Amino acid sequence: MRIHYLRPFAGALSLCALAACSGDDSSSSQQQSGTIAVSATATPEATTAVAALAQTETTASTNSFASFDFANGTKLPPKATLSIGAAVFKPDASVAYVPVTLNQATPNTVIARVITVNGSGTNRAISGYDYKATEDVVIFRPGDPLTKTVSVPILDVVDGQQFSLKLREAPWGANQGTASNTVTADAGATATAPATWGFRNPRTFRSYGTLQYQMTKETMRWSDVGWSGAWATQLSHGRAQPANGETGLYLDESLYPWVEAPLRYTDEGLVFHTQNLWSPITYNGTAYSYGAVVLSGHNTPATQIGYGQYEWVAKMPNRRGAWPAFWLISTSGWPPEIDVYEGFGYQSYWDFDRHISATIHGGNGGGWRTFQRGSNIQAEQAYGLSGFSQGYHSYAVDIGPEYITWFVDGLETYQSVNPFRGHRWYPIMDVAVKTTGSYTDGSGDMIVKSFRAWQN
Repeated sequence: MRIHYLRPFAGALSLCALAACSGDDSSSSQQQSGTIAVSATATPEATTAVAALAQTETTASTNSFASFDFANGTKLPPKATLSIGAAVFKPDASVAYVPVTLNQATPNTVIARVITVNGSGTNRAISGYDYKATEDVVIFRPGDPLTKTVSVPILDVVDGQQFSLKLREAPWGANQGTASNTVTADAGATATAPATWGFRNPRTFRSYGTLQYQMTKETMRWSDVGWSGAWATQLSHGRAQPANGETGLYLDESLYPWVEAPLRYTDEGLVFHTQNLWSPITYNGTAYSYGAVVLSGHNTPATQIGYGQYEWVAKMPNRRGAWPAFWLISTSGWPPEIDVYEGFGYQSYWDFDRHISATIHGGNGGGWRTFQRGSNIQAEQAYGLSGFSQGYHSYAVDIGPEYITWFVDGLETYQSVNPFRGHRWYPIMDVAVKTTGSYTDGSGDMIVKSFRAWQN
């Protein structure tokens, strides 16, 4: 159902550089390590080199939530609380290290934007003169130590000068604790030490299951309700989702032959075409003025997996009001749900070329959601990823018995402890429509170049 109330994540930042990582690349821990972190402004060659290094070094990691009772996917461990700590540094230091801490182990990736702020009063330190203005993204992954440090370059300070580090907004994946704290030059105090051990770099996507399904132009089929050899052109509960506020009707050309083809194969891939209908279509008593499009695997067992990996390669639309998504529903009913990617084009903040999201929804399959958790981030800032409507990009998820891990262009962008152990999943790919406007700007089409599923 994909009902989300997520806040935007905006502003220009760089990835917090931290060293000495540790992790685990087993399918159960869903972790992978390296020894250096990647700057969001790093060259592609540097990023590739770091990713290769991260692949080569693995050590054991423990899952803090292995004994947690997920109550058949209806409960999730509580969020950690993130705080900015006070820091001190020597007046002759070249760097001040400011702690960012979690109060407990996190069951999911935590992402926080931080920024330096000038001091106040007679001892204020000023950016550009006394210290270098710093904006960072701090990322905690499950299994990471509970303290990281932000490095602020010091230019020229005297004893007693101070500035602050603060959160730009509430962190993703954690509760907000102390949102701002002071950084002080103090010749008589012990300087705050850098956090340099125990962190891990993002994993890189790889398939380690057996290839179970691959979409090709020759084998791809779809029909009204779907069957073992064809995807359904409607959801398991029908062709509309008014409870989501959607204004588009999921079309099938065989049922509505006068509309523009909602699905067609081209040399680029499978086109999901949305449209402003020249005449409304009434469905279940409601008139719909927009055409949406969906392919659901709920009646196509070859597309369904338990533990394993899904990967889409696609180019996103950029039309305001388009709502593209790759998502998974439990074969036992909704919820639970795993959203691999969503593009909230009906939100004014959403930038199709820079934003990504990932979400899980908990529940027992009876139609009632018990929790929702995820991230909605400006990927260019956090991971150096962008251009999602300009070209083809990979969107993948790895579902293991302990962790679920999300990837964009092969780079880990989110991870959550898996509360849905034992569930089996079917995939959905769609472009919903949620607008009452003209729906004519840009492109309302998503093009899927490839789709594969691997079963562990």
